[in-house]
Amino acid sequence: MDDDWATVLELADVDPEDLLEHFDRAWFRGREYRHLTDARHGVELGTALVGDAVVRGFPSIPRALVLETAVPAQFDGPVIVEEKLNGYNVRVARIDGDLLAFTRRGYICPYTTAALEDRFEPTAFFDDHPDWMLCGELVGPDNPYTTHDYAEVESAAFYVFGVRDRATGDPLVPERRRDVCTQYDLDAVPYFGTFDPEAAASAVHDVLADLDARGREGVVLKSADGRRALKYTTSTIHRTDLAHAFSLPFDYGRDFLFTRVVREAFQAVERDEDPSTVRDRGRDLGEAILAPAVETIRAVAADELVGEAHTVRGDPAVLDALLSYFRDQGLQVVVDRDERTDGERVVEFTKVARATQDKTAYYLEGGTVDE
Repeated sequence: MDDDWATVLELADVDPEDLLEHFDRAWFRGREYRHLTDARHGVELGTALVGDAVVRGFPSIPRALVLETAVPAQFDGPVIVEEKLNGYNVRVARIDGDLLAFTRRGYICPYTTAALEDRFEPTAFFDDHPDWMLCGELVGPDNPYTTHDYAEVESAAFYVFGVRDRATGDPLVPERRRDVCTQYDLDAVPYFGTFDPEAAASAVHDVLADLDARGREGVVLKSADGRRALKYTTSTIHRTDLAHAFSLPFDYGRDFLFTRVVREAFQAVERDEDPSTVRDRGRDLGEAILAPAVETIRAVAADELVGEAHTVRGDPAVLDALLSYFRDQGLQVVVDRDERTDGERVVEFTKVARATQDKTAYYLEGGTVDE
């Protein structure tokens, strides 16, 4: 592999070969590439090396717990407010003529790549801007990673929330990025307005009230140059996350619990909720945690498999590649339905939650817990 990638990443006081050892090897359509599964030496999680090309990972966005103080502390100029959608993060680049879709951890996903090639066709964009990449969220019921649905999305949709230089990661400013999306007929995440730092928190609370009522995830606040960002999520999505996590408690539950309860506590304080409202919030949280866990334990007791259920549709070979991709990562995938509908292959499958399946069965059979 050419060492130009090390120059592009502007590594300072870092041995490129030492860093390269932390990149995992993978293959896509016969092509070897490498991807970074943990951020190291200032290089973002998900950064990929495809031949001599560098595809930077998307930077982690910090979370605000108290908007009234976080916004003026983080922003000294106009604050752009956009919707945070609940799907999976995808970076799309064109390398040597091939459109490639990279997941958050830098895998080239066969299903997402094919979906973007077939349904969204960003050809003109990459013809004009071959060194840029599209950063977006793929949402909808037909996706193999998340289970959240949007009423306006029948199958799958790709919403752009960033345009960046593929190699350096430098962002296009949000205003220009929205113009680019319009120019190339690319769907963009909803935009709620631009506000002074002093007014942004109040404006965001108004936006969040509507998003919360509609079961949406939250917002991302960005500086005018696109280099600083904060995220803030709704109470509804906290409960949805908890319900999902505790439907698979030994796979997700503990990590999800603390962070989301803390977010709820700070929201209650910032909104100066009275004791009755706090009790309602606590009851809703408790139901989100307990009911799915009870349902899962009963399912295992009835010898049913538990896990994450997904539906995907498309070219048979692409779906075969997707299922192989998951199995290569050590996931147990059980196909529940595999048929042709309207000329497409439709596969319903379950990613079995092995830890929850096995530990729940163990405890039901008399196993004990050391506490």
